[in-house]
Amino acid sequence: MILILGGAGFIGSNFVLDFIKQSSEKVLILDKLTYAGNLNNLRPHLDSRCKFIKGDISDSNLIINLLNKYHPRIVINFAAESHVDRSIHGPTDFIETNIVGTFSLLESIRKYYDGLPSSSKCNFKIIHISTDEVYGSLNAGELPFKETNAYKPNSPYAASKASSDHLVRAWHQTYGLPMITTNCSNNYGPFQFPEKLIPLIILNAIKDKPLPIYGDGSQIRDWLFVSDHCSAIRAIMENGRIGEVYNIGGNNEITNLDVVKKICSILDTLIPSNNGHKYEEQIIFVKDRLGHDHHYAIDSSKVMSEFSWSPSETFESGIFKTVNWYLNNSNWLDSVISGSYHTWIEKNYKL
Repeated sequence: MILILGGAGFIGSNFVLDFIKQSSEKVLILDKLTYAGNLNNLRPHLDSRCKFIKGDISDSNLIINLLNKYHPRIVINFAAESHVDRSIHGPTDFIETNIVGTFSLLESIRKYYDGLPSSSKCNFKIIHISTDEVYGSLNAGELPFKETNAYKPNSPYAASKASSDHLVRAWHQTYGLPMITTNCSNNYGPFQFPEKLIPLIILNAIKDKPLPIYGDGSQIRDWLFVSDHCSAIRAIMENGRIGEVYNIGGNNEITNLDVVKKICSILDTLIPSNNGHKYEEQIIFVKDRLGHDHHYAIDSSKVMSEFSWSPSETFESGIFKTVNWYLNNSNWLDSVISGSYHTWIEKNYKL
């Protein structure tokens, strides 16, 4: 059995759905079901070998009881607060979940691990899912982030994830927990909550609302299709070296403005506007995010060389699949949008 923490969120649920297609192994999913967690992502697949439990990684008794009852061979931790904008407006949740929650989780796992026989310890590992934002922003001419780059987080979110990464390293070095850390670039694809750029733009475009872009839209991100991220994690699960860090990127560096324009172009083709206007005409530029990092890029050469892994999707193929998914799953999209969501978008973008 494997234990997936945060398995009802965007990347976590995609990983669960991907894993159960690839393996007959049992899966135990734990998720707190905050605003971005959605059990409907998983509900059709919950059965005798795919079980869901609502809970918090900070609940030590629950975590220890689950470990003792199910004895998973691998624990994968996707559980995190992950939106930079929300961390700027309210950093407390990010400190509590990403730092205090990670600490509590590590201590729970340590108590369980210390009691295992040597034979079981050899077959147990924990994978901690993190982000490229811990490295800060690249300056002009700098090479993509490698695993050896110093941490220079610039947002409360990035600082909280950097802190969690440091805790993971320390618990491995000091207590011998069999940890692996992955740092990924910007994910996109199905089931992403529409506060993030790509689903927000798709939703607003089809609702005939403004398409807000921070600053002048020149910020550059490396975009990783979520299924490619999942395939890299599967490879690391089976063959990753304990104590190592692996960077996972999509090899797709694109400005935010070009991302939005590409989405508009696809929508112009798939669902032309009734009034004849181009979706690009809905673009507006809003005040830039505080402390906005200008450029992220990931060097994936380590994971590519060790596991013969590479992204299967280009940005063009991945973004077309993503737009199509949201257009064909309007019921899912409508179900995650509440009054509080609209209030948040209006507050954050001053629309």
